[in-house]
Amino acid sequence: MKLEDVETPKPSAGQVLVRIGAAGVNPADTYTRAGTYAIKPQLPWTPGTDGAGTVDAIGDGVTKVKPGDRVYLARNLSGTYAELVLALERHVHPLPDRVSFAQGAALYVPYGTAYHALAHVARARANETVLVHGASGGVGVAALQFARAMGLHVLGTAGTAAGLALCKREGAHEAFDHDDASYRDAILRATGGRGCDVILEMLANVNLGHDGELIARRGRVVVIGSRGEVTINPRDFMTKSASIRALLLWNVTDDEEREIHAAIGAGLENGTLRPVVGKEIPLAEAPRAHVAVMARGAHGKIVLVP
Repeated sequence: MKLEDVETPKPSAGQVLVRIGAAGVNPADTYTRAGTYAIKPQLPWTPGTDGAGTVDAIGDGVTKVKPGDRVYLARNLSGTYAELVLALERHVHPLPDRVSFAQGAALYVPYGTAYHALAHVARARANETVLVHGASGGVGVAALQFARAMGLHVLGTAGTAAGLALCKREGAHEAFDHDDASYRDAILRATGGRGCDVILEMLANVNLGHDGELIARRGRVVVIGSRGEVTINPRDFMTKSASIRALLLWNVTDDEEREIHAAIGAGLENGTLRPVVGKEIPLAEAPRAHVAVMARGAHGKIVLVP
């Protein structure tokens, strides 16, 4: 990746031009860049799905926003790793004044994924126990906050002291060091031996083979992220009538997407959602951000600032 000057985009009918204040960096961006992701864009390609900033111009027929409005983006037409980005009107959403652009760039992919996993895929209910594996990353923090607001008993894992502290601060009732050889025993003790009703799995290639030990009867493991193959023992799930489910945010229906944004908007208004920004990196150093987002022990969301 390298920084280049391109022509300023112009919004057509139904489109919005947003001046980017910050762009979110997601692991999926690195997979797409490497050519290993399910979605392969045409080249040359400007990465970036998440972003936040101010409306610079609008095309004909746009009524939802006006120039100068603060917004966050959910999908776009030209890539958020840029000073200006084009988006459809329906993918531009209000950003409250108290939420920074860096925090706004941490919204759609992390919080959309977390809400979709909990509400639509796992169908989590208040009073259930949820384990967020890898809870100190962008999706993990979002899941902690949503789960706590939904009335679940929340457990989280991380691999550093700072990550464990972040988990506790952002909603986990208990946090466990996944580098401790006995951490799964500690999780089972914390649940009285019954296991977790829901497990949100950020690194399935490492953990899914053991999640069958931690899942409760009729529990649901939701695979959110994986970086390779894994071997499991189906009997661990069969004996408990438990299930393994999986998601890709791009597969949400229109109704689910509207629900996601309603939930994000409400959470930002009442303060239950507080995006955590781990690093702000200059746009020109996007390659460094792609290394950082895949590094072990990343905390919060990494964003690029034009």
